[in-house]
Amino acid sequence: MQFQRLFFRNREGKRLSARLDLPVDEKPFAYALFAHCFTCTKNFTAIVNINRELARAGIAVLRFDFTGLGESEGDFAETNFTSNVSDLVAAADFLKSDFEAPRLLIGHSLGGAAVLQASANIPSASALATIAAPANLSQMSGYLRSSTGEIAADGEGHIGLAGRHFKIKKQFLDDLDRTRMEESIRNLGKPLLVLHSPADNIVDVENAERIFEAARQPKSFVSLDGADHLLSNRSDSQYVGVVLSAWVQKYIELPRKARPQRNLTDNRVVVRTGKSGFRTEIDADGHSLIADEPISVGGSDTGPTPYDYLVTALGSCTTMTLRMYADRKGWPLESVTVRLKHRKIHASDCVQCETRDEKIDQIDREIELAGPITDDQRKRLLEIADRCPVHRTLHSEVNVRSWLKE
Repeated sequence: MQFQRLFFRNREGKRLSARLDLPVDEKPFAYALFAHCFTCTKNFTAIVNINRELARAGIAVLRFDFTGLGESEGDFAETNFTSNVSDLVAAADFLKSDFEAPRLLIGHSLGGAAVLQASANIPSASALATIAAPANLSQMSGYLRSSTGEIAADGEGHIGLAGRHFKIKKQFLDDLDRTRMEESIRNLGKPLLVLHSPADNIVDVENAERIFEAARQPKSFVSLDGADHLLSNRSDSQYVGVVLSAWVQKYIELPRKARPQRNLTDNRVVVRTGKSGFRTEIDADGHSLIADEPISVGGSDTGPTPYDYLVTALGSCTTMTLRMYADRKGWPLESVTVRLKHRKIHASDCVQCETRDEKIDQIDREIELAGPITDDQRKRLLEIADRCPVHRTLHSEVNVRSWLKE
């Protein structure tokens, strides 16, 4: 997933910091806007994981810091829910003027409530999704009041969240009390996806039930079983991203990529590794893949390793070659299964190898042939396996040319 660092101004002229997450080496089919949770920032890990899945589906997502948070200008204590909604509309206007108007709105926690409230002022949005969003903001006001204790005589108090402390003013809580969500939800007039965990101990799952009941069709509800409010487990946020990217394609009509006959003289694969970790995104002729390393060596284990892909290439080439050969001969081969393992061995242990003074790469390849084929046919297919193009490439001299892009 690529991203661009961006800035835009809100209605009060404050400079808000944003990032636009983009598909790897391709133009987005559509744009989305993501509102983060209360006191979070645009770089919240769960948001990044969700956006990564959307980018794989061809959707660019703008995430930004609300006024006074993260890298955005302003005083958080002077903000409230109404100003958050205004920031969202300003972000949508920015997308429309500089890129393309957002088709999808996504909000987490209080950001979800802001998305529901802002929708009426973002006409380009064709679908909305909320994650762990509150249905009744006065209840959230009560939670914050109890967390801060009594608001001081000057109308201010402090709240501690995730080891950080924020000053809030009475006007913030009063604004939550004044906001009525039910009418906004009832009048959305757009498809809505509600995602919530029954185990959420910050915003009870009953909030999701109220949002779902108030909304008109089309609407969908997905239970995030076992997830906490912040989607702290990586697999939970990845699941949200996968579900969301599949659900939204019904409503924003992503164009299907035309697949003309491949030009085998221009078979470039695009591979990109980001700033941290080894997670690598791959675009191979429009097919989206992921590579990574195991956790034990510093990776996050979200995909196969480069060597896994190497032996996968050999294995798939082997099965395809045998399938092609058997079909041409008219042999009753029903299926081919290949199991492969890559390892380093001492050259002295290799009978066929000429060198004896260093380690070499060895790939063990077990081939299983199913079907009523004769012993002679099986023997011939084993010989053909060594003639698959990838096998020949691995045994030939390969010249890799590298240069830096200007």
